[in-house]
Amino acid sequence: MEWQGWLSLGLTMGVLGVLLATRLAPHVVLLGALGILSMTGVLTAGEALAGFGNPGLITVAAMFAVAGGLHASGGIDLLVNKFLGRPKTLRSAMIRMFLPVLPLSAFLNNTPVVATMIPAINAWSRKIGIAPSRLLIPLSYGAIVGGTLTMIGTSTNLVVSGQYEALTGNDGFGIFSITLVGLPVVLVSVVFMVLVLPRLLPDRSTRRPFANMREFTVEVAVDPHGPLVGLTVEKAGLRALERLYLVEILRGDTVVTAAPSEEILVAGDRLVFAGETEAVTDLLRIHGITASVGSGNDALMQDRAERRLVEVVVSQSCAAVGETIRSSRFHDRYGAIVLALARNGERIAGNLGNIIIMPGDTMLLEARPAFVTRQQYNKDFLVVNDLDKETPRHEKAVLAWAILLLAVGGAGLGLISMLNAALLAAGLMLATGCLTISQAEKSLDLPVLITIAASFALGAALQKTGVAAQLAEGLVALSGGRPWLLLILMYVAVSLLTEMITNNAAAVIMVPLALAITQQAGLDPEPFMFAIMIAASASFATPLGYQTNLMVYGPGAYRFSDFLRAGIPMNIIVGISTISILLLGWPLTL
Repeated sequence: MEWQGWLSLGLTMGVLGVLLATRLAPHVVLLGALGILSMTGVLTAGEALAGFGNPGLITVAAMFAVAGGLHASGGIDLLVNKFLGRPKTLRSAMIRMFLPVLPLSAFLNNTPVVATMIPAINAWSRKIGIAPSRLLIPLSYGAIVGGTLTMIGTSTNLVVSGQYEALTGNDGFGIFSITLVGLPVVLVSVVFMVLVLPRLLPDRSTRRPFANMREFTVEVAVDPHGPLVGLTVEKAGLRALERLYLVEILRGDTVVTAAPSEEILVAGDRLVFAGETEAVTDLLRIHGITASVGSGNDALMQDRAERRLVEVVVSQSCAAVGETIRSSRFHDRYGAIVLALARNGERIAGNLGNIIIMPGDTMLLEARPAFVTRQQYNKDFLVVNDLDKETPRHEKAVLAWAILLLAVGGAGLGLISMLNAALLAAGLMLATGCLTISQAEKSLDLPVLITIAASFALGAALQKTGVAAQLAEGLVALSGGRPWLLLILMYVAVSLLTEMITNNAAAVIMVPLALAITQQAGLDPEPFMFAIMIAASASFATPLGYQTNLMVYGPGAYRFSDFLRAGIPMNIIVGISTISILLLGWPLTL
């Protein structure tokens, strides 16, 4: 092996070591490795930067925008409210999460599945009081194993099938050829994740102690045309809101204090809550909740598109000081709606519209983006904090899901490539108003995209220098002609390679080698192909081995060691299950 190979191997080990021992961001470490490979001439500039033009990367970027459209339209909330429910324990939450993730991943590329589910799981975790770090690794793992159920569940299966057909001249595998192997593996994996992972996953709540000391008085209304009319408080999901308490219901001239869970909501009811800022933003995402007409803000009830939440502190020179929120005609004066108010870190009792505005009051407003720009040049407010939270357009929720299903359905049937389907879906999200341009820009998670793109350089270097092929051949030589050991070593070789390079690259390296060996030994190549498919996909131990692991790395606030702790047992369980099933299914040929 020449120096280029030793450098590539050492750099790969160095990247893994740095990510394990430090808290440096993955995209920074991998960009450093990319730079070294380019400057030393191991890779040309085109080879080093090829990952940034990879169709898979562009597909991921487009799917981030599609997921942003689902979130902005309230489609994510529709999934959470209608399907995921309110489980009481982490294990029951994981089971609920797997119910949609596994079948979706079986027929769709798991990258868009995870991209779509990440914001849903983040929002859901706040509602059920479970840290996202306890759910996002299981989300990625569930999508990975779900992809092994069918031949179209992951691109790796299609790559292996295509190579098998091209190199042998045989027909490719059918869509359910791998199901008899994949289904038992999935069942074993789910049981293991539900029983064991809760003990291994970190609890890193994104909510820091004392991070928000203010308790707001919030007044909202029941939309007369929304789905909450006629529901009880409990069925509407208003009783179990985290860090938010329903104080009273204002109904005409009457006040329902300490409203019981069985109280039926009426059109136009004004609901008074006490709670924190983040909890208020979750409340406003509920379909059927709108700005309170009681504070004189009828005009803003009709068109809520592009409006966002803004937090302000009232200055002494504010023109509205000394007036009630209703009499100050706040909307006419500032083009904003008062949703909540806190004073000295405490809520103020009573009707929000009748509260007298005082200097130092903290207000939560719903306003258009231009409000922040305008207030930078006057002295009405001391602090203007754009919370970057926009109220969802729930009327677009069904349309957003239809766009997603249309795109992935077309890709699954082979009518359009996954790249073009993702680009088409992103374009339709923008064209139909499910997503704005600014929301699309913010939905792109650049660190994740850079990490994925830069990781291709390491894989390319290992392939170009022959390191990957030499490692694979060395492991296979250890079998000594014993078929069962050859199958195990083949699985182990692919599993190790896929943790260091991309899963497709690992499969591409091993398929020709596996076919050559099985033809010489007179063995059935099918179990070896299935072993390569599952081993290349079953990458759990590092965030580098699979795109979905990288995608949940940042949102879950994970460390490299978290994947080692949870992923190594997963690798072992899936490996033992796969090899056992293959040895039982093909006993005569092995």
